[in-house]
Amino acid sequence: MTGNLVIAVDAMGGDQAPAMVVEGIGMARKRFPDARFLVFGDEGEVRPYLDGSPEAAAVTEVRHTPNRVTDDAKPSQALKSGRDTSMFRAIEAVTRGEAQAVVSAGNTGALMGIARFVLKTLPGIERPAIVTYFPTERGESVMLDLGANVECGAKTLVEFAVMGEVFARAVLGLTQPTVGLLNIGAEELKGNEAVKQAANSLRESTLPISFQGFVEGTDIGYGAVDVVVTDGFTGNVALKTVEGTSRLYSNLLKKAFRSSLLARLGYFLSRGAINRLRDRVDPRRYNGAMLVGLNGVVVKSHGGTDPFGFANALGVAIDLVQHRFNHTIKEDFARLSGYGEPEEPEAARA
Repeated sequence: MTGNLVIAVDAMGGDQAPAMVVEGIGMARKRFPDARFLVFGDEGEVRPYLDGSPEAAAVTEVRHTPNRVTDDAKPSQALKSGRDTSMFRAIEAVTRGEAQAVVSAGNTGALMGIARFVLKTLPGIERPAIVTYFPTERGESVMLDLGANVECGAKTLVEFAVMGEVFARAVLGLTQPTVGLLNIGAEELKGNEAVKQAANSLRESTLPISFQGFVEGTDIGYGAVDVVVTDGFTGNVALKTVEGTSRLYSNLLKKAFRSSLLARLGYFLSRGAINRLRDRVDPRRYNGAMLVGLNGVVVKSHGGTDPFGFANALGVAIDLVQHRFNHTIKEDFARLSGYGEPEEPEAARA
């Protein structure tokens, strides 16, 4: 493909694929006119949507891949028998240097398993993590891990802190993000040994990380820190609790405005502010969770998203490539773990 920035795309992942994927590419092109997309999927299904979207077709190359990873496939099953699937081939495009990142809305477990097998982890990193960002009272915050690692030791939590800090700089554009460890209290004596040891390591680290100590669950929505670090079990529960609470208040608000004629009048008078609030917390705006710690940029889109949400996931991948996300992580871990200065890959120099 022509162009220096190429994103590999799994066209068959997601509830509304491939229509959602193709339309999302068309939307992403408006924001990133220099990006090109290498799409893997059943050409018989993908091509009609490209024919109906000249904007997407102009920046897309299709690689016919008739098989796909199903939503109920186990990671081991996807690894064993899924090498001819759109997901596997899209990830392989990164290792071959045909693309600088891959985006999929497919099976999360399979995506992590295949990506870890094909791309391997970065030097100094034992476990990849899932990271994303979300709205808070003070702007946006990053949180990881969101489910890849149920149990984590102190070293793993420190690794997450480094990767989350780099992610916040790349995606949120923050110069020096603040970092906090999620705990059951802000006091130094609280928490398990892994959390305490990780806090000590971050305080003593020579890296320029603005570590703020412990944060509690109530600090997440407030935005007390830019990066919230925790294990995958706690992070997944916390994120889904936030999502569920958001839906609860949204449904209660709808019922309240429909409860009477006066309430409907109140909605009519305040609908401008309500629409701004809805846009501010729209989960599609924050779609795109990265699998950090891998030797390649891998972004997981929500499976139930629409074209607007998928376009944002593509945007996350492009931002990470343009900010040389993985190379920055390598540099930080070289200082933290004593690794030598990393060589810049050819794809990053292009």
